[in-house]
Amino acid sequence: MSTSIHQPDVKITSEFWQQYRQLIVKEVLPYQWSVMNDEADVKITDEKGGTNPDSKNSHAIANLKIAAGQATGHHFGFPFQDTDVYKWLEAAAYSFNYHPDNNLKKITDNLIDLIASAQDDDGYLVTFFQIDAPKRKFKRLQQSHELYTMGHYIEAGVAYYQATGNQKALTIATKMADCIDHHFGAEETKLHAADGHPEIELALAKLFDVTNEKRYLNLAHYFLVNRGVNPEFYDHQLKADGWDNDIIPGMHGVTHRYFQVDQPLLTQADAKGHAVRVVYLCTGMAHVARLTGDQELFAACKRLWNSIVHKRMYVTGGIGSTNIGEAFTYDYDLPNETMYAETCASVGMTFFAQQMLQNEANGEYGDIIEKELFNGALSGMSLDGKHFFYVNPLTADPQFQENPSKSHIMSRRQDWFGCACCPSNIARLISSIDQYIYTTTNATILSHQFIANQATFDQGIEIKQTNNFPWENTIHYDITNPQHISKKLGIRIPGWSATTFTLKVNGQPQTLLVKNGFIYLSITESLTIDLTLDFHIHELQANDAVAEDAGKVALQRGPLVYCIEQADNLQNLWHYQLLSDDQTTYRFQPDLLNGIGTLSATAVVRKTTSQAVLYQNYQPTVWQPTTLTFIPYYAWANRTDGQMRVWINKANA
Repeated sequence: MSTSIHQPDVKITSEFWQQYRQLIVKEVLPYQWSVMNDEADVKITDEKGGTNPDSKNSHAIANLKIAAGQATGHHFGFPFQDTDVYKWLEAAAYSFNYHPDNNLKKITDNLIDLIASAQDDDGYLVTFFQIDAPKRKFKRLQQSHELYTMGHYIEAGVAYYQATGNQKALTIATKMADCIDHHFGAEETKLHAADGHPEIELALAKLFDVTNEKRYLNLAHYFLVNRGVNPEFYDHQLKADGWDNDIIPGMHGVTHRYFQVDQPLLTQADAKGHAVRVVYLCTGMAHVARLTGDQELFAACKRLWNSIVHKRMYVTGGIGSTNIGEAFTYDYDLPNETMYAETCASVGMTFFAQQMLQNEANGEYGDIIEKELFNGALSGMSLDGKHFFYVNPLTADPQFQENPSKSHIMSRRQDWFGCACCPSNIARLISSIDQYIYTTTNATILSHQFIANQATFDQGIEIKQTNNFPWENTIHYDITNPQHISKKLGIRIPGWSATTFTLKVNGQPQTLLVKNGFIYLSITESLTIDLTLDFHIHELQANDAVAEDAGKVALQRGPLVYCIEQADNLQNLWHYQLLSDDQTTYRFQPDLLNGIGTLSATAVVRKTTSQAVLYQNYQPTVWQPTTLTFIPYYAWANRTDGQMRVWINKANA
C-alpha cells in the first residue's frame, strides 16, 4: 500500500462537467444559501413524501445564530441540521478553486465567523445540544449525530482552509477534534464507542492529512477497530438517558445491525444496515488503512466492497434496497419499486471508491466512481440545480404517492427536504470533481476518469486530456515531461470496454495487456496517446438471483445507463417489450435536456384489453410494432411528470 498521495493541479475542460460546475456556482450555491437562511420561496418536504412542521423554512443558519447568542429561540429540525450548512460551505470552498468569487467569499468568511462564535470554548459545536439539551451531550450516541455533525464541519473546515488559507476555519476543526479526543478513546476515563452515524472517522483522516497531528489518526483508527466490540454500549446509554427519551422519534428500538455495531467491524463480511452509514464508515476505514498500513482493516474494506458491488448494488450504482431504514437487505434483493438508493449513498460510494483506488490500482474502483458520477449520484439533482431527489428509483410512477409502501419514490424532484442531507452532498461532489480524475504516487499516475482536463503534476509533468465524453469514445492525451522524470501512466480500461479498445502512442498502434483494469505506459518522454473505447450499446441482464429483473434488460452505452420515460413513450411502460433482433440506434440531440444522446430501439407494445374488467379468461397477447426512446438515467424527471423504467421487458429473454 502507498501512503503518499500527491494531488495534481487540475483544470476541468470537459463541456459536460463544466456545464454542471458552472451550474453549482451560478444557481446551486445561491439557491441553497437562500433556503438555509429561510429566504427562499420553497416547499420543504419530508424525504418519504410527508409534510414537515415547517414546510417553508430550513432554520439551519438560525440555529447557529441562536447558539452564537445572536438570536433567541429553540433549535429547529434534526439534531444534525448544522450539517446542511457545513456541506454547503465545503462545496463553496471547492468552487473557489475554479471560480473565484469575492462576493461569495465574503459570505463564507462571515459564516466561518458565525460558526466560530457558536463553538463552545472546549471545541464542542452541535447546536441542538447547545441550545436545548446541554446536559445530554454524548449521552445518546446511538442517535445524537454529534460526532457526525462535527465531522462534517471538520471536512468543510479542511476544504476551506486549503482553498482560502483561512486559519480560523482550520482552528475550529482542530478544536472540535481535540474536544472529541478528550472524551473518546481507549483510556478508562473516556467513552469507548463512536457515533451511531459514521463520518468522524473519514473527517479525522482528512484532518490528519492537513495537520499531521497523529492523535487525530489514532482516534480515527480507534473508532474503527472498536466499532461493534461492545454491541450493548448504545443500550446502556439509552437506559441511562431514558429508554423512550428519543432525540429522533422511534430510534431507540432500531437494531444493532442498522448501526453496524452488531459485531466487530473487522469481522463484518456483508454490507448491512443504513446504506449511507456503511459507505461513510468504509471511506474512513479505507483512508485510515492506507495511512496506518493496517492490512486487517483494508481486508475488511475489500470484503464490504465485494458485498456491495457484486451482490447489493443497482445497475445505476444506487445502494439501499428498502426504505425501512434506508438500508441494505440481503444478497441480490434489488427491488425496483420499493428501493431507496439515496443520493447521499451514491455520493458516499464515490468517496469509498476513491479511497480504495488510493490503496491499490484496481480499475473496478474507477469503474464505480464513473458509474456514480454519471448515473447514481448525478440523478440526484435536476438540470436547473434547484430540485433534488432523495431517492433515485429504477421504476417510478406518479401514482406511487397513493401507496404508503411506495410513496418515498417520487417522480418529480423536490425543492428541499426536512432532512436535507442530499442537496448539499451532490453540490460538494460536483464542485470537487477535479479530485476524482487522477490518483498519483511517487512512481505512477493513474488516469481513471475520462473527464477532459489540463493537469500539472509534481516535477512539471503536464497532461492534457481532450474528449467529448460521455457522448464520444475517443480519448486523446498530450503529455509533456520536460525534466524526463521516470514515471508510469496507468489508464483505466472500463469494464464495459475491457475486451474491445484500440490504442495509439505517438500515432502508432500498440497492444498492451490490461492489468487489474489498467494499461501502463512509460511517460519519461513527451508523447501523445489516443485511446478508442467500445461504445456499442450493451443490453445488460441481472444475475438470475435478482427476481425483480428476470426477463428484462437495461441498456448502457459507454458509462451511461439509459431509461424510458412517458414523456417519450406514451403507453404504460410495462406494456413495452424490446425485440430480440436488436436494432438500437444512437443519436445526439443538442437541444434536448441540455444536450443528450438518445437511443431508439425496435420494440412492440401490448394491445390492451378492456379496462372495465378486473379479471377475465386468458387471451393471447396481441403485440403492435413500435419504437422505444431511451434517455440517460441522470436526465429523467426534467420534463413532464410520468412513469420511468430502467429495466425493460425483453422478448425471448
